[in-house]
Amino acid sequence: MCVDAIRCDPADMAADDGEVLETALRWLNAGQTVNLAVVLSTWGSAPRAQGSYMAVSRDGAFAGSVSGGCVEAAVIAEAREMEDGDAPRLLAFGVEDETAWAVGLPCGGNIRVAVFPSEKELLERIVASHAKRIPSALVLDLTTGAQTLAEGDEAIDALTKDTEGAKESSGVFVRVHEAPWSMIITGAVHISQVLAGMARSVGFAVTVLDPRRAFAAPERFPGVTLICGEPDEVLAEMKLDRRTALVSVTHVPRLDDAALRMALASPAFYVGALGSTRTHAKRCQRLGDLGLDDQALARISAPVGLDIGAKTPAEIAVSILAEVIAARRGKISVRTGCMKP
Repeated sequence: MCVDAIRCDPADMAADDGEVLETALRWLNAGQTVNLAVVLSTWGSAPRAQGSYMAVSRDGAFAGSVSGGCVEAAVIAEAREMEDGDAPRLLAFGVEDETAWAVGLPCGGNIRVAVFPSEKELLERIVASHAKRIPSALVLDLTTGAQTLAEGDEAIDALTKDTEGAKESSGVFVRVHEAPWSMIITGAVHISQVLAGMARSVGFAVTVLDPRRAFAAPERFPGVTLICGEPDEVLAEMKLDRRTALVSVTHVPRLDDAALRMALASPAFYVGALGSTRTHAKRCQRLGDLGLDDQALARISAPVGLDIGAKTPAEIAVSILAEVIAARRGKISVRTGCMKP
């Protein structure tokens, strides 16, 4: 089977994109009819990435976006007309359309969108896999509307390994859902309050942990997963993988060291810690005494964040998030060692 496999990276989509399927499932569980739309392909200055989802209920409520503008109205109208068992509706919008200017496509941008009925069982499996940080792939037959789901790296690789360069005209679209990007912040301090909100806005699932109850107060972190517990105990129960960033800002050696040890034992793509160069040198000495080698210690970005002259907690949060994004995008290496200037 020849398929067009799209490994859609949550970093390339709006922060709420990972919640669209959860919203669709919630509507389905409430007895509503829900259809989905997905961006099949883009060219030029299209405002949304391939694989971006939108869910539309029969009464016209919608979640997510396929263009960020007037194209949504046309897609919603198509979705509301669909019935169970209908074949997908394939829509194209481009510079020649009157709506193009309104949605930011006047510079030669084009998008193609498929609208198709949702299947509750598949959505349940996708949402469950997402929560467990297990990748999955929705396989959509663009002719018949038949849908199947592959789960796990091996199944997805077997499905897509021979399809490089495949054309969408093959009639099958594969939407691969990677595990969400996550940021774990150790230390419920003022910097964390700002950093958590900003990180969520750029697509990270954020967890803040701190054993100090006065710091780990829910009212200080609305909308964020907040855990009151010792870093080593909490992190032992969490899955830190290659899509995880850990930032430790407690400024308490015992807590920072415990979090860093757990992070460095994982494939986390970013590990950062607050503190001056002198503070970090002492930290490295302590961690070295505990058995961590130079290669492991070189993974710690400290002093944490890009050097932008940040002074206030908000500015420091900006510098941290900028460095994390740069690392996520492969623009910088954070393996800077204990004497980062």
